Amino acid sequence: MWNTRVRWQPVVRNVKPRPRPAESEAQSLFKTGAQSRRGAFASHWMGMDITWLTGRIAVGGGIWTADNMAKVAQAGITHIIDMQIEFDDTPLGKAHGIEVLWNPADDDFEPKPADLFQRGVEFAERALEEPETKLFIHCAAGVHRAPMMALAILGSMGWELGDAQQLIQQRRPAADFTDVYVQSVEAFLNGGG
Repeated sequence: MWNTRVRWQPVVRNVKPRPRPAESEAQSLFKTGAQSRRGAFASHWMGMDITWLTGRIAVGGGIWTADNMAKVAQAGITHIIDMQIEFDDTPLGKAHGIEVLWNPADDDFEPKPADLFQRGVEFAERALEEPETKLFIHCAAGVHRAPMMALAILGSMGWELGDAQQLIQQRRPAADFTDVYVQSVEAFLNGGG
């Protein structure tokens, strides 16, 4: 007869756990972020969303908080073109000595006026005259408006539009160039708009 009171017990071996490799900073940030995804802005879970196109020009998503603006300052960014209509970063930037151009544009897939690009290009030109400055161009998600402005800035610096678009997409795969936004940049660079 079987003893029905005996419970199954797992076999425990005397095995030492393998040492874990040291976490990289990115892994550490990911771990922290995975624990905090319940927050209001999931895009903040890995820190600031900044993609460097060149050594001095970056694009990305929204800043939203003083803590994130502090991270932007720590990255050496001195100037910001804020393309989002949703939030003005100017007060956050002042606390860190960062000059902000709030250049709001609606992400409505409609043609953009030349003066929108003109303000951004003039601000970028002034900012990049100094050899130690760094420029961050952002919108809410860093998908449409920030890459569009980066395209206009690189185009005004003499880049061929196709080459500039390719650079942006290689460095920031999330960038999405809608035809109407590219046509708006082309019209601006050709003196129209």
